[in-house]
Amino acid sequence: MNPEKSSAKVEEYAFGGLVAVVGAFTLIDATTIAARADNAVGPRAFPYAVGALLIVTGVAAIVATARGRLGQAEEGEDVDTGVRTDWVTVAKLVAVLVAHLVLIDTVGWPVAATVLFFGAAWTLGAVWWRALPIAVVLALVVQVVFAYGLGLSLPAGIFEGVPFLDG
Repeated sequence: MNPEKSSAKVEEYAFGGLVAVVGAFTLIDATTIAARADNAVGPRAFPYAVGALLIVTGVAAIVATARGRLGQAEEGEDVDTGVRTDWVTVAKLVAVLVAHLVLIDTVGWPVAATVLFFGAAWTLGAVWWRALPIAVVLALVVQVVFAYGLGLSLPAGIFEGVPFLDG
């Protein structure tokens, strides 16, 4: 057997196994989510679905590998190897993510998510006056969907007590 093909097979098995293990962990961890009895769907539904799909995908990858169906190696046809990584953009995105994580507890999800969505869009080249209202709307929609659709309460922060934002 070709050593490159043998190495690729091991990598494919490892990938399939890792995906299945992450799925099993997701299913097990989802059982620890507290849920109200009055909610039909509840907060566990999505993690259960994701965990099950991860397990099915991982097992399918392992079966495909066992049958000799290996993934194709990436040719890199659309990759420009002469372009260097823009570390300033990467640093800005990391800073926006860290700011989001710090702000969630202090000012709440809507403001922190607005900072995250706006900061990422602006860093990646969006026009600020277009990105800001979209970020605000997106953050508020996520807050309302989590509060009323899933019955989960994201931290409302400065919007504590506002009926449609405080789940």
